[in-house]
Amino acid sequence: MAKLTVRDLSVSGQRVLVRVDYNVPMEEKDGRMVINDSTRIRETLPTLKLLQEKGARIILAAHLGRPDGKREPSLSLRPVSEKLAELIGKPVQFVDECVGEKAEAAAKALKNGEILLLENVRFHAEEEENDPVFAARLSVLADAYVNDAFGAAHRAHASTCGVARIISAWGGRCAAGLLMERELKFLGDELEAPARPFVVILGGAKVSDKIKVIDRLLEKADTILIGGAMAYTFKLAHGHKTGKSLVEPEHINTALDAESKAKELKVQFELPSDNVIAELKDTGKLNKKGKPVFEPVNPRVNTETDIPADCEGFDIGPATSARFSQIIQSARTILWNGPMGMFEDPRFGEGTLAVAKAVAAATANGAKSIIGGGDSVKAINKAKLGDKVTFMSTGGGASLEFLEGTPLPGVTCLDEN
Repeated sequence: MAKLTVRDLSVSGQRVLVRVDYNVPMEEKDGRMVINDSTRIRETLPTLKLLQEKGARIILAAHLGRPDGKREPSLSLRPVSEKLAELIGKPVQFVDECVGEKAEAAAKALKNGEILLLENVRFHAEEEENDPVFAARLSVLADAYVNDAFGAAHRAHASTCGVARIISAWGGRCAAGLLMERELKFLGDELEAPARPFVVILGGAKVSDKIKVIDRLLEKADTILIGGAMAYTFKLAHGHKTGKSLVEPEHINTALDAESKAKELKVQFELPSDNVIAELKDTGKLNKKGKPVFEPVNPRVNTETDIPADCEGFDIGPATSARFSQIIQSARTILWNGPMGMFEDPRFGEGTLAVAKAVAAATANGAKSIIGGGDSVKAINKAKLGDKVTFMSTGGGASLEFLEGTPLPGVTCLDEN
């Protein structure tokens, strides 16, 4: 995807509005908000350092959480400005607004190479509405625009899409950042003609969430491995009992159609042969939605075709893990999106861990491995194997939509190279 990139810009002395994804996990400690994981901030450093080298005056726009258009102190980006300054080794200015006189004055006062972080754009409801007036107010801050927020690129919001169109309309350049460039390369270009065998590993909760990805990748893959809760809908589609497992009865035909297409295209389509199951114990507590909270108890491997009526499936079993691992280690290209089970609980994390180890081993043997964002990245980081794969996407929903072939508003609005 030949988009103009930050490398192509001549921006010395210019104000560059950079949309970044600083939606980082935070928690309150001793009366102040503390960042738990700064990965998303670190990922933007190459783009910011390049712009500094080019003499740009850098204005950063980002969102944090879901304040629903209201000012929420716990979702302020001020702690992010402090962390960014620490990571980049230079001062980062912060302004407690993203539009208006205060933001405009701060942007105009910038000198070459300096960085200004604007306050959370979602403190304004107009951001998510892609309001043209709000986008215009953002556009007056800058001479050029860079989008390095792949994780938000599937949203047609003012800061990801609307402002770029306005800047482009009056002749300003709109380019992809280095992180965005890498995302488009690995999730797009690298999968157009993958080295074979090309193995796709898909997990997660629902067939309906992944069916478009399955459908598109069936045209390219040699093997598709299905894990996670979505595997139980396939089990149900074959007439087997699934107990209390998460299933989508309305998508039985969807599952069968996917298998039929795989057979037609001679794509190896692998489903779990065993599972780790557990009974559900009522804790007597209610969740935020007022529904009972159940605790899995008595976890065990189930090798039978059916899952007992009082049990739920939580992970792929050891036989499936071994079979999947063997297939993965013969791959030359790997795409992984979605865990094999409820990996956050160690009792149900062995399947996901086995897959992570197999992906890392295949990468060490020369395979190209692409981790498609979201929980897959969390899982491989939990296994401490994040540095053993080729690329980890920073997108969740954006990665899925891009893999489906859906045009992303935050990408389509950028200039062609």
